[in-house]
Amino acid sequence: MEVANMKKSDFIRSRGMRFPKDGRIIQGRIRGSLRQETYERKEADAALRNVRAGDVVMELGAGIGFMSTLLATQCKVAHVHAFEANPYLLPYIRNLHAANSVGNVTVHNAILGQGSGSVDFFVRQNLLSSSMSPIEDSTVLATELVEVRDARAAMAEIAPNVLICDIEGAEVDVIPMFDLSPLRVAIIELHPQWIGPKGVNTVFQAFMDAGMAYHARGSLGKVVVFRRDWHVT
Repeated sequence: MEVANMKKSDFIRSRGMRFPKDGRIIQGRIRGSLRQETYERKEADAALRNVRAGDVVMELGAGIGFMSTLLATQCKVAHVHAFEANPYLLPYIRNLHAANSVGNVTVHNAILGQGSGSVDFFVRQNLLSSSMSPIEDSTVLATELVEVRDARAAMAEIAPNVLICDIEGAEVDVIPMFDLSPLRVAIIELHPQWIGPKGVNTVFQAFMDAGMAYHARGSLGKVVVFRRDWHVT
């Protein structure tokens, strides 16, 4: 349904934003956490503490569009470049942006990697469980070819000063590909259950090599913040 034709009751309000009630996506735990304003709470709180007006943000793992909408409406960023592999989430993201009058977000249906090309993406009945990994005993509705863009070239072209990343464990592979030197701040959701201690150290080392440091006051559990400038108080 087009946002212009939706009634007030067709939306859930959460943290000052309007979320269309799409039953394929906004259901169960997501619906409840939006109503309780706990959806992506740690990542959102880290963004509100660290992102500034005028920032250019690269977001890896756009999901339903929550973070890009928050950044555009409440952080007053200059622009967000949001990357999302799942093509079936793009219509919802666009509706969410329209519902909140967001015009400074570019959504890229692509993933970042070493070089360019394409990769199979497995769309499942639960759209948010879709991934690039085939899973046994899982209902696959469709297999889509998704573009792979060169990570280093994409960052150079976009020239962000903020990186936000939630890509379900792929952070250990993607982050070391970047030239991180232009960044002022990075907000990374780690997945230690998948990448293990060695993977966590790999992520930390990439930022240390770029002259950035772990910022404890801005971090919340697995959502870790790296900053180029901060002061001990």
